[in-house]
Amino acid sequence: MNKNPKIAIIGLGYVGLPLAVAFGKKYPTVGFDIRSQRITQLQQGQDTTLECSSVELAQASQLSFTADLQEIAHCNTYIVTVPTPIDNYRRPDLSPLISASETVGKVLKAGDVVIYESTVYPGATEEVCVPILAKHSGLVFNETFFAGYSPERINPGDKVHRLETITKVTSGSTAEAAQWVDQLYQSIIQAGTHLTSCIRVAEAAKVIENTQRDVNIGLINELALLFNRLEIDTLEVLQAAGTKWNFLPFRPGLVGGHCIGVDPYYLTHKAQEIGYHPDMILAGRRVNDSMGTYVASEVIKLMTRKHLCVASSTILILGLTFKENCPDLRNTRVVDIAQELLEYGAEVAIYDPWVDAQEAHHEYGLNLLTEVPHAHYDAVILAVPHRQFIEAGIEWVQALRKEISVFYDLKSLFAKEQSDQRL
Repeated sequence: MNKNPKIAIIGLGYVGLPLAVAFGKKYPTVGFDIRSQRITQLQQGQDTTLECSSVELAQASQLSFTADLQEIAHCNTYIVTVPTPIDNYRRPDLSPLISASETVGKVLKAGDVVIYESTVYPGATEEVCVPILAKHSGLVFNETFFAGYSPERINPGDKVHRLETITKVTSGSTAEAAQWVDQLYQSIIQAGTHLTSCIRVAEAAKVIENTQRDVNIGLINELALLFNRLEIDTLEVLQAAGTKWNFLPFRPGLVGGHCIGVDPYYLTHKAQEIGYHPDMILAGRRVNDSMGTYVASEVIKLMTRKHLCVASSTILILGLTFKENCPDLRNTRVVDIAQELLEYGAEVAIYDPWVDAQEAHHEYGLNLLTEVPHAHYDAVILAVPHRQFIEAGIEWVQALRKEISVFYDLKSLFAKEQSDQRL
């Protein structure tokens, strides 16, 4: 292993770019991505994910960007940060990880180290990725090349909890490789590192971080379904329970994004592969995956009570991203609401000032509004509490509605008397 790291970051999305910028301030670093348009934007100092400012990009004086494989051939440390999504059957889709491993394998040299940050199930790095690296490089694992795993902990849109201020879990395929990987990350992570005994432990630690959150949110979502039938306000219940010092402050809502709505399926896949059925994890997933359909059904009930015909109605959804104040559309469950309403024949419009309209159309076939007409909608669903909606206030939301209409405040952004219902 080389004592003078020359780093290549494979994949320049929400995870890879902040990592490339951090390493690029200290070491010769090349950011590699197969999307030539992404490379051009970054070379011009523009980050469409909004994770890194033009100033931050400029501060990484040793960082360059490329889509040319040969321009990373001189590197000795390869860090893979590609997505690990699920397919239509909610099974792990490792194709981006496999493709990235094939790419790295073509330029891998004796003494090089490959570190994975993508979320996987325990064992995936050594069972799936390493054999691909060995096949395409002709090298021998743990003799002429080494591996590490350091799970990403990027929280899109979060300007407080940043890469450098979050403790980094590290691991390596040998004791020497583990120490080398740990020291590499220590050089850029202010919060420090946590070195695990093996790669499988680090993989497991990552996948349960979001599985734990998913199960907890699933519980709160189920309670919200119950309290709605009991005609009790869920938020009021949670605020009362929250006066106890150890009550966990989870809130009901849609569970999407690249982590919480995906990672549990990686763990359950591995569990079922070894003959164990994970009841609690899958139960939480079932509840959370059903919430978009539930919201749509509640809006339809409210409209029916007001004698509004759903099939000929115009319904506005405010917000499309998977969380507030970021442009990230990955695995957003707002589309579940839209699709359910469209099946009932409603005309659904979506407004989100954070979203690139072309990306929304490419990913989900949805056309976004650039302006929102007043007094036009039979129902308004506030799905994502972006700061623009908070600043505009309840008066702006109410002005969008027809005289007889429905307002569903999914995230309880406003007082309960200001909406017809909230989750």
